[in-house]
Parts: sequence; C-alpha cells; structure tokens
Amino acid sequence: MSEVANLGLGLVGCGTVGTGVVRILQSSPDLLTRQAGKRLTLRRIVVRDPGKVRDTDLSAWPVSTDLTSIISDPDIHAVIHLVGGIEPARSGIISLLQAGKDVITANKALLYSHGEELFSLAKSLGRTICFEAAVAGGIPIISAVNTALTANEIVSIEGILNGTSNFILSRMLDRRQTYEEVLQEAQARGYAEADPAMDVDGTDAAQKLVILTRLAFGTSVSLDSIVRQGIQHIELLDLIVAAELGYRIKLLAASRLSQGGLEVSVQPTLVRADRSVALTSGAANFVAIEGNAVGVLKLSGAGAGQLPTASAVLADVVDYATGRAALTFAAMLRMQDRTPIALQPQEELTRRQYLRFTVADQPHVLADIADILGRNGISISSVRQDETEDRGDDTGVARLVIMTHRTTEGRLRAADAEIAELRSLRGPRIRMPISD
Repeated sequence: MSEVANLGLGLVGCGTVGTGVVRILQSSPDLLTRQAGKRLTLRRIVVRDPGKVRDTDLSAWPVSTDLTSIISDPDIHAVIHLVGGIEPARSGIISLLQAGKDVITANKALLYSHGEELFSLAKSLGRTICFEAAVAGGIPIISAVNTALTANEIVSIEGILNGTSNFILSRMLDRRQTYEEVLQEAQARGYAEADPAMDVDGTDAAQKLVILTRLAFGTSVSLDSIVRQGIQHIELLDLIVAAELGYRIKLLAASRLSQGGLEVSVQPTLVRADRSVALTSGAANFVAIEGNAVGVLKLSGAGAGQLPTASAVLADVVDYATGRAALTFAAMLRMQDRTPIALQPQEELTRRQYLRFTVADQPHVLADIADILGRNGISISSVRQDETEDRGDDTGVARLVIMTHRTTEGRLRAADAEIAELRSLRGPRIRMPISD
C-alpha cells in the first residue's frame, strides 16, 4: 500500500464500546485505511480506571486518567468520546471542542439533554460532532436521516429503539415467562443494567426518539411533552391475549406528522403480527422512516452491543477522515434552522385502545365500565373475559379485556379517572394503543 497520511485519534472511555473500537482498529487496519484514505492512528487513551481488566490489550498506547493529555497533543485531530451520562461527559466534550478537536460520541442521553448547546458550540468553533452510534447501535439511522433522505420531507419515524424492552417482550411471549423472570435473564445476558429503569420505563427509547425528531422535523421536544409509557406493568396475559387477537406488543417509538402537528409517543403498542416491526424479536432494533418521495424505508439490526456500536463509531471516524462528516454536520445544522412544528396536544391523539382490567367477579362490573366509557364518548369494539371459577361468593377475580374504536387520549384520561374510583377494581389496569 502506498504511503498515506496519518489521522491521529484519541479515545476517552474504554468500556464495552470503547474496547470494541480498539478491537476493530487492531483487527482491520488495512480496511479502515482504504475506506478513510488515511491511516487511523490511535495515540492516547483516557479512562477512569487504568487498572481495570479489559478483554483487549491496551499496552500499545499511553493510558491515563488525564484528559489534558489528549487536549494538549497537537497530533490528535479527532477524539472518540465514549463516556456515558451527563457529567463529566458534557464538560469533557466542551473542553475538547474548545481545544480544536472534533468529537465522535455515542452518548444519547447527553445529546438529548445538551445536544443543541454542544452543536451550537461546535458550529461557532468550526468543529464537527459525529454521533451515529447514539441511536439504534449498528443501524445507520442518523446517516439515513442526515444524508440518504435529504431530498424528502420526512412524514413519520416509527420503530423499536430499545433492545432490552424488545428482548423482554419477545421472551415473555415465546417462553410463556413472567416479566420478572425474563428481566433477570436480560440482566444475566448483559441486555439490562442492574437498574433497568431507563430501558423499561421508556426513557431510553424516548431520548433516542427526541434526537431523531430534531433531525427529521427540526423540532425540539422534551420527555414531559410526549406520551410516554413503559413495559414494566405488562403481564404475560396481555401478550397472550394480544397474540390470540393477531397482534404483538412492542415498545413503539413514533414521531409523525398528523393534522398539521407533530405526534410524538413512546408506548407499548399492539401491532399487527404480520408487520415488520412486529416480527422484530430479541434485542434487535427496527426503524421505519417514511419520506414523501421515497416511501417507507425499513432498517433493522443490532441496536446495541460491543461490535455493532463500535462499527457505527468507526463509520463516523471514516466519514470524518474523508471530509464527509464536516459537510454532513454543516448541512444538519442548516436543517435545524427550520420553523419548528407544533406538537399535537396529547389530549387530541386519536387511536384505538386495548384496555385490561382486573375486577371483582360480580354482576354489573362490565356494565359499570361500559357506562363510564360510553358517557365519555368511547365506543367499544370487542370485549373478552375468560371463564372464571364459580366460587359462590364475592372473592372471585376476573380479567376483562376491552378493545375500543378510535378515540382521543383526552377522553380516555377522563374515563380512566372515573374507572379508578370503582370499588370493583382488584388490581392494576393496563391501557395500550393499537397500531393497525
């Protein structure tokens, strides 16, 4: 191979993904050089704990806890920053940008909370931030929105953006196991953290959706402004009933133009079983983007994991080396200057709904619930109650499933407040939208 220029890189953070980056750099130097047109040269690594045992050899590089060792190195042009959380990640990236370094990051939580601040700073300094790995792991969704679909007006984004939740829901149905049983397996496999709250309550998927919404529609939204619901209260019964009705339950993240506004939500949703998103199983991610010219583009694959995410990180590095990243970042910033689209008020969101109640097995319970729904303008499509044991007293419990016709979120919330006061309720109730 003829002599090529070196591109000096720094690496901050060498956990799961950072280790994957090092492994690919070690195993595929010639391929990366051909793709980048430059030799990607890792010069320094900064970590929190240099003594930590890692599954790759770092002895070829200086490893320290000192970020200034990278900041002060004039031969480091770009820094792969793989520190999670908000701080010190935010301060570290700001210091790197101010020192004239371009940044590649996979930190979706940081981009959700401080993306506009960091992008604005990078623009003012003439620097570039790359972040393909921040959303959907190895799926090139950021590239699709920022480059491949730029001739389109984006109409909708819909998909599975959290592999942990998808693994849990898939496994529960396939193996007829409870939520608690599958969550333990997900933690043992490394799909879920010891504290899985952000995965199972919809926060992780919502942060990623907010980033995509900003890119696709030029509109910033907060988690508080969108309909968000997690999977932690879904029971195996719900998955089985949905399957018998021809649906799969998925934690569906959706952002779409609707009636002149923007509808944004993250909720467990009943999806027709023959749809591509319903067929996405295990820890995989799936994204469908609809453009007004291209139609629907579907992407699926590993949404997390060491090598898939590291692959996305190094794709950004190659784009940076060729000069594509700087052009794409500048174009993205121009697109963010669009007039924001107003959010559709939550109360006006209109969908069919799945309602499940645990109630006393007594006369008139169904009539009471149906009366409340009817008085709030909610039409019932179907009702299901499995046969219960004839106890001859008032200790029996029944599970009641109601499918509604299309109705508004506002009507459902009003009805839900009334239903909550019923003395016949015997346990949690579940409400999920239906996407046909």
